[in-house]
Amino acid sequence: MSLTIYRKAHFNAAHRLFKEGWSDEKNLEVFGKCSNPKYHGHNYELEVGVSGEINPDTGFLIDLKILKEIIKEEVEDPFDHKNLNLEVAAFQKVNPTVENIAIEIWNRLRKRMDSSYGISVKLYETPRNFVVYNGE
Repeated sequence: MSLTIYRKAHFNAAHRLFKEGWSDEKNLEVFGKCSNPKYHGHNYELEVGVSGEINPDTGFLIDLKILKEIIKEEVEDPFDHKNLNLEVAAFQKVNPTVENIAIEIWNRLRKRMDSSYGISVKLYETPRNFVVYNGE
């Protein structure tokens, strides 16, 4: 039997959406208020889904304590209360849009988890704006 189990997490982070080489006016035209040169912040809500088969010996798909620790180490510790543009190496040359943040989170989790698991990342930038990424 295949199923998906979810773990929620939360982090707060600042970022600026902009393209280097564009004027502030052009960045404002394309990225709106998110291009503020002084940055701005979000309260990100994360849902990580892990899909696979239940282990008949444990009754677990994955031990949620282990998943909680992986999320803490790979997402919360490196992203929480950080300026993503300035303090997270992955976003030194990649615009930290909600799409790119979700992909980065998925890549970090994929490296830590058994390849037999399917992984999905649902990342809310605001209560109304979110992205879902499952590696495809």
